Amino acid sequence: MHDIVVIGGGPAGLTAAIYARRAARSVLVLEAKTCGGQILNTPDIENYPVEAHVSGFDFGARVEAQARGLGAEIAFEKAVGLRRDGADWVVETAKGGEHRARAVILATGSENRKLGLPDEERLVGRGVSYCATCDGNFYRNKVVAVVGGGNTALEDALYLADLAEKVYLVHRRDGFRGEETNVARLKARPNVEFVLNATVRRLVAEKRLQAIEVEDVRDGSVRTLELKGLFVAVGRIPENQNFASVVELDASGYVVAGEDCHTRAPGVFVAGDNRVKPLRQLVTATADGAMAATEAVKYVNGLLDRGT
Repeated sequence: MHDIVVIGGGPAGLTAAIYARRAARSVLVLEAKTCGGQILNTPDIENYPVEAHVSGFDFGARVEAQARGLGAEIAFEKAVGLRRDGADWVVETAKGGEHRARAVILATGSENRKLGLPDEERLVGRGVSYCATCDGNFYRNKVVAVVGGGNTALEDALYLADLAEKVYLVHRRDGFRGEETNVARLKARPNVEFVLNATVRRLVAEKRLQAIEVEDVRDGSVRTLELKGLFVAVGRIPENQNFASVVELDASGYVVAGEDCHTRAPGVFVAGDNRVKPLRQLVTATADGAMAATEAVKYVNGLLDRGT
């Protein structure tokens, strides 16, 4: 039995573990892969307070060490289910194990939807990015492209237009799902070019990205765009399906919860990129972790005060 089980060892989950341990509650963090989460793929973080420059790998290692140093337990197991048993919650793992807790924090994060192209993974941090606000400054005065047609893609293109020499906006249709006001703003930018009815079919690279090949979906013609950066904004996949019977998910699969990180299930909290929220950044993930842990500790203390 642990006071709190945290599912996910990214920045949100590890921050939650730090806050829970500082409140003298026993904590187990379950992580399916490697502690640190998606931030491990970021070569240089320069928008986190105090740390002007730190690699995602170093950041993940430091926050993991901090959580361990405070006494948090970390087990590399994939959580696949969650059920109520009396006053407790039971977390089920892929290997058939179970972990009992008074409270649970879901910090499973979300995964960037990939284009599925050869070399895409290899080129992350070498020209391919999934976060314009994280990496855009590295492409100042360079030619870049954004792929996508929703609000994230439009907002990324607007953000990059203030930094880059030129921005190609590649979308597979001739219209956008995003807000028309953003489309109008992009049309007014002289350094933005729309590449519509087109899909990216190939990444041209040696050590770094050099160009992309885009194919016209109407006639199959191919165009090569020479550039330094490709920002993929075709959606994210939250890691919440294993807990859909316990918490409420929105149409996109994100856990419905407010800034207090409470879910509809008493004793189950959520923190980080898997939560419904307007901004998904490292700093908001850690803020969620602090809030979720604080609320979980209050919940556990209430159970203990009642002798539950």
